[in-house]
Amino acid sequence: MSTQTTAGNWQLGDRSVSRMGYGAMQLAGKGVFGPPKDKAAALAVLRAAIESGVNHIDTSDFYGPHITNQLIREALHPYADDLVIVTKIGARRDDQGAWLPAFSAAELTQAVHDNLRNLGLEQLDVVNLRAMFSVHGPAEGSQDEQLETLAELQRQGLVRHIGLSNVTPKQVDDARKIVDIVCVQNLYNLVTREDEALVDSLAADGIAYVPFFPLGGFSPLQSDKLNSVAAELGATPMQVALAWLLHRSPNLLLIPGTSSVAHLQQNLAAASVQLDDETLATLNAIAVSAN
Repeated sequence: MSTQTTAGNWQLGDRSVSRMGYGAMQLAGKGVFGPPKDKAAALAVLRAAIESGVNHIDTSDFYGPHITNQLIREALHPYADDLVIVTKIGARRDDQGAWLPAFSAAELTQAVHDNLRNLGLEQLDVVNLRAMFSVHGPAEGSQDEQLETLAELQRQGLVRHIGLSNVTPKQVDDARKIVDIVCVQNLYNLVTREDEALVDSLAADGIAYVPFFPLGGFSPLQSDKLNSVAAELGATPMQVALAWLLHRSPNLLLIPGTSSVAHLQQNLAAASVQLDDETLATLNAIAVSAN
């Protein structure tokens, strides 16, 4: 049985995807800005992901900017029928690589067209509206106008499904009164669990939750307990952290990123890591001790 089969599947909109996906963010240069140091290696990672059964890729045209989408197109176009590419809009980069809001109707519309062009698509599978009321995490603020813009682009056939990123539970509830939401993408991992209730409520409604920075992102997860559990299981700490997410709830879709084929295979193998009740209790205690 392949690791992708072991990971199971979940509905993302009207498509069934493996719960072990791939995040393309790290394919761009340092700071997610500019081209990769090794373009051939970046293309190889994308092709290896598909060959390994990945059918859910997360990206954005503001990675690079434009770089990751152009790499995805060069490596994988024409795309496999079962591949779901999820992108994000709502932000932009300045000449120095800073992350800035791009939330006007014109900016959102342009972002959709940029994603379509650079990915070589006529319709985007899923577009996540990335809230930028705070760069550092979710913050309250109305997204009604932005969601109406996305809904219009959906009516035009340019967007198939709509999701949210970097949002509060209230923003999720408000958004669902305007459009159908197929996924929420927020910071969540073994240590950072502010969204526990949101994960469960979305699961009850059949909506995917996609944790970004599942391994800690720019500050990788570090824990003596995690290291100890990994050693006992004969796995890496990061594999155990991913396995915990797969066990946490069936609606969690994982998108760990990497620019290395070897690291990609390590991440995908996390689906085969078995966690018993005692081990899960040990891992669950990590968040308590970290906060």
